[in-house]
Amino acid sequence: MEELIRNRGFNRLIDIYTEGENMRNNQISLPELIKFFAEYRNNIIINIKHLQENYQRTGIKRLKGVRDEKGELLQPWLQTEYIDNAEYVGMGEFQFNRNTATINMLIKRKVKLTKSEDKTPTLEVAGLLVNDLNSFNNYTIVSDGKINIKSLQVKISSKKAFDWLKEKGVLDAENFDFHAEYTIQLDNLPLVASNSSYSNIDGLFNQLAEIKVLTSIISAYLKKESDVFIAPQLDEFKKHYLSKNTYINFPTTNEYTNIHEALVNGTLDSRLSYKIDIGSQDILNLSKFPSANKFLNRMYRLYDKETGEIIIKPNFEMVFNENLAVRHRLLSSRTKITKVDEFMKPIFDDFLGLDQNGIVIDILKKVGADILAQLFQEKQTGKQISKEEMVAALSAANIKLEKYVENIYQDKISPLVFYIGCTGLLPDEIKAKPMTAEEAAAKYPNLQFSKNEQEGTFFAVGNSIISIYVKTEYYSKLISVGIDN
Repeated sequence: MEELIRNRGFNRLIDIYTEGENMRNNQISLPELIKFFAEYRNNIIINIKHLQENYQRTGIKRLKGVRDEKGELLQPWLQTEYIDNAEYVGMGEFQFNRNTATINMLIKRKVKLTKSEDKTPTLEVAGLLVNDLNSFNNYTIVSDGKINIKSLQVKISSKKAFDWLKEKGVLDAENFDFHAEYTIQLDNLPLVASNSSYSNIDGLFNQLAEIKVLTSIISAYLKKESDVFIAPQLDEFKKHYLSKNTYINFPTTNEYTNIHEALVNGTLDSRLSYKIDIGSQDILNLSKFPSANKFLNRMYRLYDKETGEIIIKPNFEMVFNENLAVRHRLLSSRTKITKVDEFMKPIFDDFLGLDQNGIVIDILKKVGADILAQLFQEKQTGKQISKEEMVAALSAANIKLEKYVENIYQDKISPLVFYIGCTGLLPDEIKAKPMTAEEAAAKYPNLQFSKNEQEGTFFAVGNSIISIYVKTEYYSKLISVGIDN
């Protein structure tokens, strides 16, 4: 334990570990309570005003609007107003962060769009009623292994839920009263359970990386496409700050234009955030993968079939243009091919029809995106697929791909990340010695390290690499209402 805590800035975690050890006798851990909340979220409502009044933001506050050349804030011509304006809201949905020991609670509320100038409601956009939209606010329960929300004020409508909370010592009330407001203390619960067990992570990185590459391609193609609305409707949505999925999407900017000045005057502060990633012996983490359009520009050429003219700055929106063809780019001798390039190229080659190696269909079938897999197979045999049919299949497949990835993280990776970030330790079932970046690079020469990662600690676990490194994060010190991460 001492060896890991000494390594690369984990000194602050010893307090968290000791605190956790002292609370082992508690009947329930915070993650277990979160799981219970998820199961009974329809039977528990939260005092949102109490939450907002006592909430400390974990990042820099974002303001709606854009800044002009002078740095002045230009606010959107529309704004949102809560329809309910109630004291209580439904229990939010909980999510473990993918690479920090953080748990967020996403609260959804009904809103309407109104003009900022005179508050006139906007009821219809592009033939769609927009008088019943949703707004989403994240509240961070645990931030980097530390409790950020000490308690929740709630009402409970289920006696079964009340009895469970009482049995576990979370409530000190004697009798169930659906009129009463209860306080659920979160800051006296251990962050990890003493009997926790964690999944084997071997092979997960390659699965995630394959899907990341494919979803990047699909998202790039669908950027301006919809399987429901036509282009003029999408333009109308954009003017009214709505996404193609009809989510509210205001432009935002940082509250502070000068970080240094805000730090000096005390309105902004900084903290160390501990990032925990998994990778392979060749690629340290998923952040090493470029966007689909960037890789397309680096490794391929789009050209006009008739004239042979090369398309400058191609993108995936052009790929299915019948007048254009694609080929590999002739690389100069100075171009260095990395392991990321080698990983991405077979997927791109298969998707673009340059090498029918079957990898795209295999990925699609794995996640249950059978319709796109069938269309892709037909396209490879020369069958013409309409744009509308392809857009619908790509849209449906993208949802399945993202859901598959989310399940891997929530079930197998995020619990491990949370444990490491809260305790500063690897679980007992994982035996590995810590390495510095220099030691990891010497053993695995294909790995590439960012500036922050160069100061990190690394563990070889089977064929996987666990990375732990520190990054400075800034946050607004004033108590704020909601966050827009």
